[in-house]
Amino acid sequence: MSIRNLDALFSPTTIALIGASNRPGSVGAVLARNLFEGGFAGPILTVNPHERAIRSTLNYHAVSELPLAPDLAIIATPPDTVPELVRELGERGCRAAVVITAGFGEGERADGLALKQAMLEAARPYLMRIVGPNCLGILAPHRGINASFAHLTPQQGDVAFVTQSGAVATSILDWASARGIGFSHVVSLGSMSDVDFGDMLDYLALDPKTRSILLYVEAIDEARKFLSAARMASRNKPVMVVKAGRSDAGAKAALSHTGALAGSDAVYDAAFRRAGMLRVDTLDELFQAAGTLATGIRVKGDRLAILTNGGGIGVLAVDELADMHGRLAELSEATLARLDALLPRTWSHANPVDILGDAPGERYAGALEALLEERGADAIFVMNCPVAVADSLDAAQAVVDTLGTRRAAVLTCWLGEGAPAEARRLFAAKRIPTYETPEQAIRAFWHLSSYWRNQQALMETPPAVSDALSIDQASANAVIDSVLADGRSVLTEPEATAVLAAYGIPTVPAIVARTPQEASEAAQKLGFPAVLKILSRDISHKSDAGGVQLNLASSAAVTQAAEDMLATVRQVAPGACVDGFNVQPMIRRPGAHELILGVAEDNVFGPIILFGQGGTAVEVIGDRVVGLPPLNPLLAQEMIQATRISRLLRGYRDRPAADLGAITLTLVKLSQLVSDLDRVAELDINPLLADASGVIALDARIVVRADRSQRHPLAIRPYPQQLEQSIETRSGQHYFLRPIRPEDEGALVDMFRHSSPADVRLRFFAAIRGFDHAFAARLSQIDYDREMAFVAMPPDKKDIVGVVRLFADPDKEKAEFAIMVRSDMKATGLGYRLMQRILDYARDSGIRQVFADVLRENRPMLQMADELGFETQPMDEEADSVTVTLAL
Repeated sequence: MSIRNLDALFSPTTIALIGASNRPGSVGAVLARNLFEGGFAGPILTVNPHERAIRSTLNYHAVSELPLAPDLAIIATPPDTVPELVRELGERGCRAAVVITAGFGEGERADGLALKQAMLEAARPYLMRIVGPNCLGILAPHRGINASFAHLTPQQGDVAFVTQSGAVATSILDWASARGIGFSHVVSLGSMSDVDFGDMLDYLALDPKTRSILLYVEAIDEARKFLSAARMASRNKPVMVVKAGRSDAGAKAALSHTGALAGSDAVYDAAFRRAGMLRVDTLDELFQAAGTLATGIRVKGDRLAILTNGGGIGVLAVDELADMHGRLAELSEATLARLDALLPRTWSHANPVDILGDAPGERYAGALEALLEERGADAIFVMNCPVAVADSLDAAQAVVDTLGTRRAAVLTCWLGEGAPAEARRLFAAKRIPTYETPEQAIRAFWHLSSYWRNQQALMETPPAVSDALSIDQASANAVIDSVLADGRSVLTEPEATAVLAAYGIPTVPAIVARTPQEASEAAQKLGFPAVLKILSRDISHKSDAGGVQLNLASSAAVTQAAEDMLATVRQVAPGACVDGFNVQPMIRRPGAHELILGVAEDNVFGPIILFGQGGTAVEVIGDRVVGLPPLNPLLAQEMIQATRISRLLRGYRDRPAADLGAITLTLVKLSQLVSDLDRVAELDINPLLADASGVIALDARIVVRADRSQRHPLAIRPYPQQLEQSIETRSGQHYFLRPIRPEDEGALVDMFRHSSPADVRLRFFAAIRGFDHAFAARLSQIDYDREMAFVAMPPDKKDIVGVVRLFADPDKEKAEFAIMVRSDMKATGLGYRLMQRILDYARDSGIRQVFADVLRENRPMLQMADELGFETQPMDEEADSVTVTLAL
């Protein structure tokens, strides 16, 4: 349902409190106190069947007695009363409710779960939104709303905090209050029966009062909705998250290495990373992040300049910066000369800039002013340790005065307990971030620079790989059909190899032999030395059962190895059905690295991809990273770089670098396999040998299932290839039409540049002189679950000559369209066909209304809209634009 009616939660005109009380210390009494004292400007109506008044305000005995229909209701009554109350409120026109009460299925109690379902069914006919149950409540300081039983009301600010835990909410409120940090919203989601993290991210991403978002997450329910909302929010403002439950204890047992290695926390980490969110590990880090984000400062890099009156604390800061993989800024000759003229001869003459222990405020001011003009520094960290010969407060005042009204990226740390207290209050009052230790400050800088890196990664344009992919999906499906028809779920190695080969992943040639004699003959055909592997549908890990022999140098050696292997397998796995042997040539690639690539399924985020160091000790080594498909080359490279083995893959000493391009492409091919073959449940390639000459899969294991409905959908909707088609215009011209791809950025910009300035202005409502990367990336990198853009190309598919796009609201009820045809292709009927296609897509997607704002002077567009049945409104002659709307 997403953001529908969430305005009633945070901007209601009337609030009702059901379960208000005068009993001291009760939840109902605390709720009433917070609501009445929060500063809400509208009516607050209380309901309690036994009271005449609540806090000297007339009380009502039932919802039916309320003189006004509340937009928002706060419910704190016994759980068995809640479903009927929700029904009554919905009938009165209430659009949102916060259910404080617990007892709705916590611990999977059947009676509570039944009550929760009854509550949701009571709300559904009225499209009423529910926060909770079992929650602390909500706070919206800018609207004077404290609909919670928190112990205090926060001041207004621009940081939003969304949490599943009420205890965490009260803790961060208490911490923030002591530091003068305010909030735009604080939302305790509780059991998330209806409103969840995805809904809140969608709402807060567009909220003008919110500049940054903090999340405390215990679990995610709807992965695709969450990731779509998180990706949109992260593009607009910093989103930081702490996730409870980081152990891998919940990892499911699986036949594949990947299923065992990919613990749930690793998958959450991959999801947060993919969404551009910044994950922190502890509540302390989250609290510190709240303080940093509340100041509003941002950085555009990882180069830090350090200004200090103590060399030792400067060294500590440098050590922490190194641990965080940040960089010391290199000071320019001009900056060094300027500092030389300002500072005593014995200053450090380098970064950190040590201005000595006796530094007065004047020295701090001069050095800071010089560093503020240093282009090689992305932020400045100013430190002070208390000394008897200089005034710490004087130094702090100098920093404040030097910054003035500038919102520069400056962080401060005045060390000590008593001496720096007044300085810290001064910094807090001026919204200059300040910390108690250098480590805290450096970590805050890392948070800011990591957010900047995430934004850069989100906007990078991946290279095109379609020409490098050679896929035979039909052959892969034929193998799976055959296995399932045989009543099996685990592919033999030859079958698994055939599936990989269908997706262009290099594999070792092999021959299946039924007997030791046939194995010997097969080895002669392939050449020596040879590899012999047991072929059994019942043995998943062949090495563990003695089912692999390497480096066999002759026919006799192969025969003997086969006979010995049969005897060993009978002892180790007496019930296993042995179908024969798989014979392969021995691959000799000295110095090659053993990698593992795999596919498994997470019960929240669906299919996942694993990459890391492979071999028989893969679980012990534990060097792996998890990613979410679909992958492009940039995302695949990011996965590779996140592992320890990546440093070896780049080459060292006399060992040449591995072919990173081949490894990257293999990950992309595996991602395509995951997207295409929804019957694949688990997959391992272990090892994938990688060296300077490329990659080759030595062994593979695939598990399939017949029931496609058991497959969790991909958390991120992949490129919808099925929407590609050819179209013909009314004038008989033919075009190839397909969804836009990230790598279309360059061709899209070329289309704009080859269009007239007037046509560009009609499309974007403004004259645009240059199309920078950020602008074009936002148009070409879309979320296919919420957006769609079709590009029209001539038959040669070299240029883009037209684009039509649709952007749906999170509820997928309404969608805004936009269209542009290259100037030299206008009046050919292409625009009309593009509009027909996007309207067909909207209908198929269940969208009920399509609309757009059109400049009044754009006569051709208005004429086309009229032909397609759009209604035009309003007809205010003073307005520059009109809105065209089509009900589907």
